Amino acid sequence: MPSAYSEARKDGKAAIRDDIGGLMAELASKPQVKEGKRKLSGPERAAVLMLALGEQYGGKIFSLLDDDELREISVVMSSLGAVDADQVEQLLLEFVGRMSASGALLGNYDATERLLQQYLPPERVGGIMEEIRGPAGRNMWEKLANVQEEVLANYLKNEYPQTVAVVLSKLRPEHAARVLAILPADLSLDCVNRMLKMEAVQKEVIERVEQTLRTEFMSNLSQTRRRDAHEVMAEIFNNFDRQTETRFLTALEEDNRDAAERIKALMFTFDDLIKLDTGSAQTLMRNIDKDKLAIALKGANETVRQFFFSNMSTRAAKMLVDDMQAMGAVRLRDVDEAQALLVNIAKDLAAKGEILISKSRGDEELIY
Repeated sequence: MPSAYSEARKDGKAAIRDDIGGLMAELASKPQVKEGKRKLSGPERAAVLMLALGEQYGGKIFSLLDDDELREISVVMSSLGAVDADQVEQLLLEFVGRMSASGALLGNYDATERLLQQYLPPERVGGIMEEIRGPAGRNMWEKLANVQEEVLANYLKNEYPQTVAVVLSKLRPEHAARVLAILPADLSLDCVNRMLKMEAVQKEVIERVEQTLRTEFMSNLSQTRRRDAHEVMAEIFNNFDRQTETRFLTALEEDNRDAAERIKALMFTFDDLIKLDTGSAQTLMRNIDKDKLAIALKGANETVRQFFFSNMSTRAAKMLVDDMQAMGAVRLRDVDEAQALLVNIAKDLAAKGEILISKSRGDEELIY
């Protein structure tokens, strides 16, 4: 038998439904907005709705907007002026009607991700949603800071130097430096001179640049964020055995030396493990079978061997040397497989944030 409390709750819900229904009926019974009334744009309609919701209910919505959306709606609100009461009521009626309509669909980022996760592997869903989402950041300049310098430079090289100078002045110095280094020499020098002479940039100019970046760059970033072909080839070369890698690199050096050099610079090979810091090297060795390490070092050069020995205790290094000597001759294929295993484990540990892998570029190596 239902309790008095549950009955009271039902009565309360019914009363709320009646109140909402009554409000909807009252708004719907009012005459439609007359022709000739001011037509509101999308941002203006959003601004009216936020003003109507007020501080108590609108605050939660404001907290979910990013900086660009907040700026846009704030500018519109500040210049909105008077809006007829009939228009406000009509807008609220339309909004509530859409939100309460049965069978209505809401397409957004989260809903799309949940749907894809039902049918696709997690790594594929992650890749798709990463392209859709674009770079992280609450405003345009934070988003640009997370765009690869090659991609950003490729876009900026076709813009007016003054626009490029404004963009670079808003980036972090280290990011701006990398972009400048990639830009054509004449354009980069022109931008440097303009930045040296640049005074306070007017707010309107900044807003125009932001709007251009938003509509012409960020909206198309999923196409421009494709990985560099040399990076893709470097990963393919990383998975070759030693003889195949040498054969292809030798042939490529004869045909296109610049491409071959760039691929070699991007490759992460077994010999690159000596760039690991002490902590990372020891973490790697804790995660590798000692027999596999011995086979890998059996075919390594003396520099690589000494690097690993120096990151072990004297006793552990001696035992490893004894194991290497005891195993006798080892097939080259087994050495390649063991070395490839070490490289892949290092990459996995780096992806988890457990070790730090120095980039291929020499200027990013660690110096003690």
